[in-house]
Amino acid sequence: MVKSRSLMAAGAIATTAVLALVGCSSADGGADDAETTTLTVWVDAERVDALKDVAKAYEDKTDIKVDLVSKANAEIKDDFTQQAPTGKGPDIVMGAHDWLGELVTNGVVAPIELADKQDEFLEVAYEAATYEGQQYLLPYGVENIAVLRNTELVPEAKATFDEMLAAGTFVVESDGSGLANPYHLYPFQTAFGAPVFGSDENGYDTTDLQLGNEGGLAFAQWLAAQGAAGVIDTELTGDIAKERFLSGDAAFWLTGPWNVGVAVDAGIDVAVDPIPTPGTEAAQPFAGVKGFLLNEQSKNKVAANDFLVNYLGTVEVQNALFDSGKVLPALKESADYAASDEIVAGFREVGADAVPMPAAPAMGAVWEFWGIAEGAILNGEDPVATWQKLAADVEAAIAG
Repeated sequence: MVKSRSLMAAGAIATTAVLALVGCSSADGGADDAETTTLTVWVDAERVDALKDVAKAYEDKTDIKVDLVSKANAEIKDDFTQQAPTGKGPDIVMGAHDWLGELVTNGVVAPIELADKQDEFLEVAYEAATYEGQQYLLPYGVENIAVLRNTELVPEAKATFDEMLAAGTFVVESDGSGLANPYHLYPFQTAFGAPVFGSDENGYDTTDLQLGNEGGLAFAQWLAAQGAAGVIDTELTGDIAKERFLSGDAAFWLTGPWNVGVAVDAGIDVAVDPIPTPGTEAAQPFAGVKGFLLNEQSKNKVAANDFLVNYLGTVEVQNALFDSGKVLPALKESADYAASDEIVAGFREVGADAVPMPAAPAMGAVWEFWGIAEGAILNGEDPVATWQKLAADVEAAIAG
């Protein structure tokens, strides 16, 4: 159990620390091999200032300018997908790991050399950076959900799901119109031994659909019981869940770090707890990993790869990115730095059980049917028949 009344104050990266990067980088080769003297990097607005010093350090070392272009989060993926094939896109783009299936399939991102740094990254971050056995993403941040607890209402963490319910009201958001939210319910599904896909040494195996296994059927029956008891309600939107926690009506809220600030600002003493398992296995939330990708059409691949791995993949830069956005860093050493904030430490602890959200295009077929089926079960449909139909529908969609 971890608690805090405030997040760690944001800090600025020291210029001398960033400049120290150049002493250990291998950027000289990038300058010789680049066809132009500028690297264009698309980032979101929150991260631009955090990267200015490292961009200047790279330019001073290599004579290659790094042009940081601020892009809206809602537009960055579509703009990159459209522009990259034409040669007009950036050399490097900030993005999310679950874009990889689409971007790799479309041939717009290039592999990067990251294997020799595997041990430097959190395990889930490195796994998420890998698609079909090859690394494409330089990870910088990891997010997952956990249970927020109002310590005034419930002073101590609860070990099991039933103990949590006995101690206070629990809220988790749904769609609000009869659909469930599979992202938030996934930890409970894994608690019954029902991942979406099986996996092997190269990551998820989308030919091995696990939704319909015995654990999936057990989860469906558990889910039906939660719906009947009113514990999980498909009409409970994210805004309603937030209001119930902020008002003190709910003691527990299953959500992510993006909602901690509003709870702290409301004067709630927040604890970040592990997700209590209702089954026999650990409750494993999805992890979303943020990072940087290399444009397959870049005319500066050597320099861009060097800037990615030897500059953006350093402790100083990842510390600065954390200070700018409070997202748990992907590098272990930077994660240790961030964990001086007890809230971040709590999410990191829960994230030790997290698994990367599948990035394969086949995941689209899962999302298409998943929330509909879970919502139907929560609202009284036969759990076994509904779950079996879900598995069959997903399998058919993937096959055809």
